[in-house]
Amino acid sequence: MEFLNNLVNQINGLVWGPPMLVAILGTGFFLMVLLRFMPLLRIGTGFVLMWRGRAIGDKSSGEISPFQALMTCLAATAGTGNIAGVATAIFLGGPGAMFWMWCTALVGMATKYSEVLLAVYYREKDDNGEHVGGPMFAIKNGLGKKWIWLGTAFAIFGGFAGFGIGNMVQVNSMALALEATFKVPLWVTGVSTMVVVGLVILGGIQRIGKVAAAMVPFMCVGYIIASLAVLIINRDALPGVFELIFTHAFSPTAATGGFAGAAVMAAMRYGIARGIFSNEAGLGTAGIAQAAGTTNSPVQSGMIGMIGTFIDTIIICSLTGLSILSTGVWTSGQSGAALSASAFESALPGIGSAILCVALVIFAFTTILGWSYYGEKCWEYLLGTRSILPFRVIWVIAVPFGAITQLDFAWLLADTLNGLMAIPNLISLLLLSPVVVKLTREYFERDRLDVAIKD
Repeated sequence: MEFLNNLVNQINGLVWGPPMLVAILGTGFFLMVLLRFMPLLRIGTGFVLMWRGRAIGDKSSGEISPFQALMTCLAATAGTGNIAGVATAIFLGGPGAMFWMWCTALVGMATKYSEVLLAVYYREKDDNGEHVGGPMFAIKNGLGKKWIWLGTAFAIFGGFAGFGIGNMVQVNSMALALEATFKVPLWVTGVSTMVVVGLVILGGIQRIGKVAAAMVPFMCVGYIIASLAVLIINRDALPGVFELIFTHAFSPTAATGGFAGAAVMAAMRYGIARGIFSNEAGLGTAGIAQAAGTTNSPVQSGMIGMIGTFIDTIIICSLTGLSILSTGVWTSGQSGAALSASAFESALPGIGSAILCVALVIFAFTTILGWSYYGEKCWEYLLGTRSILPFRVIWVIAVPFGAITQLDFAWLLADTLNGLMAIPNLISLLLLSPVVVKLTREYFERDRLDVAIKD
């Protein structure tokens, strides 16, 4: 077992090492330049399309509304990474990690836009008559038969990674947080979560979409309000916080208090890695959910999809990081969710840690729902629609085990498989980038022509 653990550890170091981080960041920057910075220039348009997409529309073009599809994506990405992941990045990389996290999110918007566009453009209908898409279908239908092995690899990585990163790791975080804050036994969290998850995912993407559309806006707005309260209380520290972030993005962070110090490479590595872990830009998962949305425009779906990265990292992760830095607890020597909880408790004594615990539980729960759909579609691609019900049952059964078991190895393996998903996805993005540019150009040329005709 020790040999296996060491082996996976070494592979993980390669998967999430500098070459992979450069590949993900480089692909995002390449796509951003090809698209002439359209994702940044059209952020407002993306929010408008997201708001308009609340209606389901023509059911022949999808199973859920574009808004529900985006909320399902956010359900999967807005998880422990937004709370524990950001704190870990600051603990290991210092304040400068925040700068690199922002850079990752900004170029990641181009990556996410392209992933979703290709997923919708190359989607197909399964034997149940439902729309299915994602990197595996973009590879299969966009690159041809000789590349099918690459789509299969993505589905295998995603199919197994989901049980760790999207299931057991999430419920484990929930259980530990509830036990520490409210003394809830681990098994109680496991069993109750299993029951609720089962009631939702056995209803398929329509039920997941409805639950996500109800819970995700509530949890995001609630967390934003709580975080803003922390920042308002510590508003005098904010100018110094931004100075810290930009200074230490390019210079080493000296050891202070319980903080051991960090080199610039550490700030870059952990900022980029945790940014990717949080918003999943480059992993290809968002397209799986967006492909189920009612739409006839891959470009509009892409613009809605890229807003998920903006909300997840530029807004939610930033608020977590700024809360940690403005309260000064980043030098305490704590890490992960405990560091985030310390920041909230410092600003809001008596209720801060409880607020963060509730936020962590809701974030983790919705991640289990979102990732259940990702995993389901990966296995459906590999084994057909006959695998859907068995997968859902196994997914539900896995939940309580995640709450009561030690998951160090499971987390390591899932994290490695999660990173491996990026390789097939990045290759397909680069090879299919001319399609992304072509469809984008045609859409905006048609849009300008429609405006000219109306005038």
